[in-house]
Amino acid sequence: MTATEWTTAADVRSHLRRLWARGRLLADVAQPVNTFPLRVGLRRPTSPELVTRFEEVRTWVDDVRGIGQARLESRDVNHRQLGPNSIPVALWFDTVEAAAATIGTTRELQRFTALVELTNGRYPHFVPLLAKRPLEALAEAAAWPRMLDVVDWMQQHPRPGIYLRQVDIPGVHTKFIEQHQRTLAAMLDAALPESAIEVTAGHSEFARRYGFRGRPRLVRFRSLDRRLALTTIDQDRQYSLTAADFGRIDPPRRIFMTENEINFLAFPDVPDSMAVFGAGSGFDHLLHVPWLAEVPIHYWGDIDTHGFAILDQLRGYAPHATSLLMDRETLLAHREFWGVEEKPTQRNLSRLTGNEHGVYDDLRDNRLQPNLRLEQERIRFSWVHAAVQRACASVDPATET
Repeated sequence: MTATEWTTAADVRSHLRRLWARGRLLADVAQPVNTFPLRVGLRRPTSPELVTRFEEVRTWVDDVRGIGQARLESRDVNHRQLGPNSIPVALWFDTVEAAAATIGTTRELQRFTALVELTNGRYPHFVPLLAKRPLEALAEAAAWPRMLDVVDWMQQHPRPGIYLRQVDIPGVHTKFIEQHQRTLAAMLDAALPESAIEVTAGHSEFARRYGFRGRPRLVRFRSLDRRLALTTIDQDRQYSLTAADFGRIDPPRRIFMTENEINFLAFPDVPDSMAVFGAGSGFDHLLHVPWLAEVPIHYWGDIDTHGFAILDQLRGYAPHATSLLMDRETLLAHREFWGVEEKPTQRNLSRLTGNEHGVYDDLRDNRLQPNLRLEQERIRFSWVHAAVQRACASVDPATET
């Protein structure tokens, strides 16, 4: 054994810093749980070492006694050769102030203590939040009074129906709420009545959860028939509308959804039809478009596991949606353009047809090539035209009259 294996003053400080980093010392300020007095046991010299390394032992004792903020616990040892000796066995830190002074965090402790006092005076039921996440609260100490002001305002204006940056509170700038959403969410959950919280929206959906207006999702689409142009001067027939406004236009005869922008822009003209771009970003906003349930939808995605996962997701909103150019024949006809999918999914997809599931299983189980992917933009456009014509012909003729 060497002297460095005995607990040194530096070891004690390292132990206290670990407790500080885990929030244990500050948590006791908010909600005392008998952390203090805190005992830190010492690895100490053995009885033989008292003789063989007497000078090192004396140096070690002076070292641990040098922590002036601690109370030393010693044990009397009556050594056969050395006689009675007092050996340190533990250090006691009677208060959190003593522990903080030992590791140089007195200023931080004072700031957190002031935070607890402020919170206890305005919102006592928030104090457990301070105990649960003390270091996060300490990092936001300068903003904490303003966050309490936000809670005051929200209690007076539950589910305000405005954008976050429209909140007008003295001292609270327009980006403040966005910058402190995580902590504010915990505060608002504790302060607001259940009727003011949309519990189906998670904390990541802050605006929807607490009744603010969210940034509207836009539907980008092209009219594939000149007769469906929204105005007489439109040449590109390309538009972006909120989902609500998109739901108010006259529905087309059919819709083609595609994930590739060039394919969207170059999609062939089709009578009474529309192309929609970027459905893979999610479909929840399309719930505002009631007529989608009545219009044939053809989805064209990459032939890879994520392409089929998006198709499966789409059918959760539009069960009648069919796939386009996501079949085995298309895959095998473009073998020279096969690529690699970096992170395939292994999920079980319950909404695929039998043929679609066969292709998906081939991809997922690497039956044709490891991590096989055929990107939609690599499919020849003559093949695209033919597939679109077949899709139009497959629609119930009654819908075509």
